[in-house]
Amino acid sequence: MSEETTDVLVVGGGPGGTPAAMALARAGKRVVLVERGPGLGGTCLFEGCIPSKIFRESARRLRELREADAFGLRMADPEVQVDWAAIQARKRAIIERRSRAALDRARRIPTLSVVFGTAELLSPRSARIKPHTGEVREVGFEQAILAPGSIPVRPPIPGVDLPGVLDSEGILDDERIPERLVVIGGGPIGVELGQVFRTLGSEVHILEIADHILGPVDRELAERLEARMRADGIGITTGCKVGAIEARTPGLQVQAQAAGSEALTLSADTVLLVTGRHPRVEGLGLERTAVRHGPHGIEVDAELQTAEPGIYAVGDAIGHPMFAHWATAQGLALARHLLGMPAAFPRPETNSAVIFSEPELGMAGLTEEEARARGLDVDVARYDYAVDARAQIAARDAGLLKIVYERSRRRVVGVHALVEGAGELMGEAALLVAHGLPVEAVAAAIHPHPTLTESFGQAARNALMTPPGH
Repeated sequence: MSEETTDVLVVGGGPGGTPAAMALARAGKRVVLVERGPGLGGTCLFEGCIPSKIFRESARRLRELREADAFGLRMADPEVQVDWAAIQARKRAIIERRSRAALDRARRIPTLSVVFGTAELLSPRSARIKPHTGEVREVGFEQAILAPGSIPVRPPIPGVDLPGVLDSEGILDDERIPERLVVIGGGPIGVELGQVFRTLGSEVHILEIADHILGPVDRELAERLEARMRADGIGITTGCKVGAIEARTPGLQVQAQAAGSEALTLSADTVLLVTGRHPRVEGLGLERTAVRHGPHGIEVDAELQTAEPGIYAVGDAIGHPMFAHWATAQGLALARHLLGMPAAFPRPETNSAVIFSEPELGMAGLTEEEARARGLDVDVARYDYAVDARAQIAARDAGLLKIVYERSRRRVVGVHALVEGAGELMGEAALLVAHGLPVEAVAAAIHPHPTLTESFGQAARNALMTPPGH
């Protein structure tokens, strides 16, 4: 076994570990980055947000073709064929392009060594690295960053190991579009993939154990989206517990029970399990250190340091929120901190996210309910996209914007939007929330016409009609 030393060991080459490793190496630190997968990018690139959005884009284009008549376009052949193999090939090409580009950038940094394999801590300052190919190495380090990501939860339901029962990773590589898809879990992944496969032709039914889909998302917007999904032919059963998945000829059968209802039996070709993700901590050798971890992942302090001085953790491994951009923000803030520079570690109350549903649901900061639970006296400025010029032009005018702000200081603490294109609005929303800008500043900004961003100014001007303290 060869031995070497480095300044920083980074375990995990996803959206948290890779940016941190590159930032530290560019600053002159000797860094060893170990990634267990086939390339840099992590779950987001290979198994999560990127491939699912590639599928979503194909579904969106298909939907637009079907709606061409509304724009005065007459197609000579109205039948559009879905080439699933071509969609999968496009997915693989984009993933390869992005992964290769990330590796090329990393390899141009002379003090950064990228190893594809696994890393296991031997002590608080050493680790064993097992490359997929090559000699096992022992590496001593001054500091370590753990960014191993997460894995899908497989709930204790009888039949979850049957063929055709897939998690969010498995269905992205499935060789066919299921005719009948039952989705267990009504969170963001279940909603996104349920809508995608419905548009591509699947019969879809979503089962959710809570009394509504999308959990902590703004309740009003989630209910509007649920109504849209039902109108599109997606079955949704909430307050539902799945009892078993059984093999049938052909396919599968899902047995479930909704509160106050008769037992529900659903037939399916594919069952999709999207009931959450667990932090990946097994095999890291944490037991040889003082690092503590529990059901919600590795425990860290406000500066992302574990109970073992010099060992830090970022991303999915330390629990919710599990977003690629959140992990990147943590990784970059930690890199600045380790370099002795001022670092603003991200705070959950200023996070932003997008559910790539149809229409998109964007969120930044606190919902109205969350703000009041924190003791804030808030009001909500609203804007209905039914009156919006850009939304009308795009025939996507069924939506709503909500700006949550403190009554006294008029400070914006949350922005939530349900409209196709909401994802592109969240950049401005994130700035408003991160800096707590007053609604007066939003109203004073000149937004270009006709764009969806005009909704921010109009909603803020509506808020100004309410005197402070009322």
